[in-house]
Amino acid sequence: MANTRSARKRIKQNEKRRLRNRAVRSAVRSSVKGAREALAKGPESATAVRDAIRALDRAVTQGVIHRNTAARRKSALARKLNVPA
Repeated sequence: MANTRSARKRIKQNEKRRLRNRAVRSAVRSSVKGAREALAKGPESATAVRDAIRALDRAVTQGVIHRNTAARRKSALARKLNVPA
């Protein structure tokens, strides 16, 4: 257990951030999964992809995921969206 007040505070801060990051990461994964499923179903999936991209950008802004990770995932979704039918 931490001895100093600052160390105890740091533990509490880290736990809060861990829970918040986990919730944001879970929401991002769900939206990306929904976009992939929508892409598999048919051409009416642009809104799902847009929502997933928005969630990825929000996660980057909050510092939950790295910007290159988000860019890679957004690029993959866009490629799947723009495949000629």
